[in-house]
Amino acid sequence: MARGHGLSTQAVRNYEEAGILPAAGRTPHGYRTYTSLHAGALRAFLALVPGHGHQTATSIMRAVNEGAAEEAFRLIDESHAQLLDDRRTLQAVERALRDLEPAGASGPRPTAMPETGGTFIGPLAGKLGIRPATLRKWERAGLVHPRRDPQTGYRVYDEADVRDARLAHQLRRGGYLLEQIAPLIAQVRSAGGLEPLEAALRDWHGRLSARGRAMLAGAAELETYLRERGPARA
Repeated sequence: MARGHGLSTQAVRNYEEAGILPAAGRTPHGYRTYTSLHAGALRAFLALVPGHGHQTATSIMRAVNEGAAEEAFRLIDESHAQLLDDRRTLQAVERALRDLEPAGASGPRPTAMPETGGTFIGPLAGKLGIRPATLRKWERAGLVHPRRDPQTGYRVYDEADVRDARLAHQLRRGGYLLEQIAPLIAQVRSAGGLEPLEAALRDWHGRLSARGRAMLAGAAELETYLRERGPARA
């Protein structure tokens, strides 16, 4: 059975000890004996891992083998709920990026421009419809990194800072916490702008789709295993 699934014999023994496989029978000499039921359990587990992760797949199989199918179904439901939440998160980020105007978009320019270029905190806060204290809070959270005007010591926000502030504003309106926004802002900053994030978003879509299909494949193998166990044991 190990060779048939590209595993070591120790891995199969470990899976049995973890409850992923039902207990194996023993020969009079103490050797383990595995049946088609064990092979079905192993196929189900290996199919569940890509969609649910090793830990959750282990818990699902353990619950099934202990006769607690309802607990297994609950764990599966939680994984699907997490996938749905991840999809909604991606959609919210995409909406925020889509609604974000370019930093140099046409419109009224803030007054009181510093001599070195950029904009001061008051005009930027006014343009975003927030208080200057909010921008200072975002600065402490690492969302924006304004420099100081050498003449006045005031904060100066350049184009990248304005872009980051606008993105943060969109995500905050979407209900995101500052600690959730910070990693995305850091990615935008390191990429040098929004355009390079398109590849990351496509990859994110691809990974979510792959996870969804993996969950379907895992469900099919688990259903086959449950049928082989029989109604009384499922």
